[in-house]
Amino acid sequence: MSGLGNNACCTLCPRECRADRTVATGACGTGSEMRIAKIMTHIYEEPPISGTGGSGAIFFSGCNLRCGYCQNAKISRGNRGKIYSAHELVEEMLHLQDGGVHNINLVTAAHFLPQVAKTLLSVKPRLRIPVVYNSSGYEKAEALQMLDGLVDVYLPDFKYIDAIAAKRYSDAADYPDAAIAAIAEMTRQTGEYVERDGLAVRGTIIRHLVLPGLSRDGEKIMRTISEKFPSARVSIMSQYTPDFNVTGDKNLDRKVTSMEYRRVVTAAEKYGLKGYMQYRGSATADYTPDFND
Repeated sequence: MSGLGNNACCTLCPRECRADRTVATGACGTGSEMRIAKIMTHIYEEPPISGTGGSGAIFFSGCNLRCGYCQNAKISRGNRGKIYSAHELVEEMLHLQDGGVHNINLVTAAHFLPQVAKTLLSVKPRLRIPVVYNSSGYEKAEALQMLDGLVDVYLPDFKYIDAIAAKRYSDAADYPDAAIAAIAEMTRQTGEYVERDGLAVRGTIIRHLVLPGLSRDGEKIMRTISEKFPSARVSIMSQYTPDFNVTGDKNLDRKVTSMEYRRVVTAAEKYGLKGYMQYRGSATADYTPDFND
């Protein structure tokens, strides 16, 4: 028997690996139980996400992409971390809220969507702060429907517009089509972007990490966002660092140049997009959370 959320034959993400995650790991590198690598107050997200009090980040283990430059590779590749029940995760979310964070930030949870939806159904009536769903963009739109009404702010990546680059760097030639469909579902659920007191409370913020040699693709992504997702905000990131590059591709053995980054920012301005741009000094491993403890 197959179907979304069926751990015995998993088709939850675009890879449709059909693994029996009750006894083995899927393409995401995880089994059927919700595994979390770190729970922390995160101060390095976008200004309307981190604010002054930080974002209550919950980093899930595993990932259905295989980006060869992943800054979170310690947790995205494999079963690192602790298993949580829905009840235990509810308690962690409430603890974060009591600690004064601005939101609950679910980081890379696509491969645990049924469990996450169950958790949110339980905790949502007790939350006074928004729920942020922080995503690689490599999702099934059908699966995201489980979160309709449970997520306030979507924070997806839009990594590639070119299938060749998506295959080369993330082993996912179908990434562009999957991401466009997923973001369409996200913006359908959240509607127009809304901030209150400088903090995001509703809507979708689309991230794009500018990669060395792919700034022209970044321009195309900005145009696509303007055409398909006009209600969204953008976050154009310059934080790529070659410290984590294991692709073997020498094109990624350098940082993005100021000219490359500016090209994408200029495209966003040309197409009338609103959003956030990183300081150039963010291209360092210092902004990566410590997953050793």
